[in-house]
Amino acid sequence: MTVGAAVRAPRRVLFVTGKLAEPALRRTIAEMGPAFAWEVAVMKITVAALMTTPWIARFLEVPAGIDLVLIPGLCEGDPTVIAQRVGVPVEKGPKDLRQIPEYFGRAALARDYGGYDIEIVAEVNNAPRLAREAIRREAEHYRTSGADVIDIGCTPGRAFPDLGDVVRELVSEGMRVSIDSFDPGEIRAAVAAGAELVLSINTSNREVARELAGSAARVVVIPDFGQGLETLEPSVAALEQWGVSYLIDPVIEPIGFGFMRSLERYAETRRRYPGAPLFMGVGNITELTAADTTGVNALLLAVCQELGVRSVLTTEVIPWARGAVREIDIARRLMYHAVTHNTLPKGVDDRLVTVKDPAILAYAEAELRELQRAVTDPNFRIFTDRDTITVFNNERFVRGTDIHEIFARLDVDEASHAFYLGRELMKAKLAITLGKTYRQEGALEWGYLTPSDDRGPEHVKLTQRSTRTRSRAGRAKGSR
Repeated sequence: MTVGAAVRAPRRVLFVTGKLAEPALRRTIAEMGPAFAWEVAVMKITVAALMTTPWIARFLEVPAGIDLVLIPGLCEGDPTVIAQRVGVPVEKGPKDLRQIPEYFGRAALARDYGGYDIEIVAEVNNAPRLAREAIRREAEHYRTSGADVIDIGCTPGRAFPDLGDVVRELVSEGMRVSIDSFDPGEIRAAVAAGAELVLSINTSNREVARELAGSAARVVVIPDFGQGLETLEPSVAALEQWGVSYLIDPVIEPIGFGFMRSLERYAETRRRYPGAPLFMGVGNITELTAADTTGVNALLLAVCQELGVRSVLTTEVIPWARGAVREIDIARRLMYHAVTHNTLPKGVDDRLVTVKDPAILAYAEAELRELQRAVTDPNFRIFTDRDTITVFNNERFVRGTDIHEIFARLDVDEASHAFYLGRELMKAKLAITLGKTYRQEGALEWGYLTPSDDRGPEHVKLTQRSTRTRSRAGRAKGSR
């Protein structure tokens, strides 16, 4: 579950559920020992996930004094439909009732979560090679992903006659723009068109920065090519003399080419220039390391937060770096919260945990057999634990690890139901393989990549006939 759960401190909560989940729900809430009073409304339906919000709104009775109604997370529909009828705030809880303690435990954290002080600069790479429409489309993607500044990446040696028009168009659409070039002519054209940040300046092109004195444009100053931090000093002194705002980029190097030494340079730069904002091109690591970028970006932003890096540059050129801007937007909030609250970066926002789940929720076999005893219909329920899949209805209880063997033991002969079970069993096997929580008919959780799960409950339509019913049908057919 991600941040964004209930942020209020309720006094009296009404939990809505179905007949099958009532015992487990009451047990979970009682063991949680909540700081609020609570009641349970058991609707006239066996499986709570089959409820829709219009149906709940029609039949739910809310006792006096309730100030929050919590419905199951798998219910289909908008909870405001219920709130409008009952006159009480209504929220969807977690998809698994065993996450209710976590849901309420995060409420206090959620109240002040989300701040940050690192800006994201997202680069449109090799912009001179792209059509104007492609540049605009990529820039808009970065902006909606969380980027604060759109960087126009120039290509050394390739003319870019449309540079001024490109910058001007993006600025006119409300975007903040930077220029990534050492060429003084390109820098002048971009700044004249509205670019507010220049990447980058050293002694090779420092004089163009003098022209920015009195403007709102900032520059990123770096060491001279192939040289050490000592070459920063004359450039920084000149910028301060001219009154030009700057950030310092000690330049992070790819792994295998001095990565650790470059981190040490950042620490040394912070000691030498304690009040200066720093800049880091994190794309030098994510684009050049064959690893999922979620964890890499999280660690890099942690380094940035502690060192006082106030701007990071990234891009999404390599396929495994797709989504990097969104990841950094999440990471900067998580790390800001951790550093400013002196707490660990966990337990408040799990959106960067994508492949593996932060916690695996599993039922023991004894719990599942207890659930089966309450089932009166032939529809199959599917559950997983760390290595086993369990499928049961009112007549069968099948456990195993091979989905083909499990399916063969279910005695399903109706095509649409067979397709449904095949898909769900494959999803259950994937969950076990990757270390994820499986929920029947719900999407697996992929952190910030989780797709919206707006499908209605399908096993209402794909009803599995009982063995007894099929036997009677077979006998009737044979007697014709």
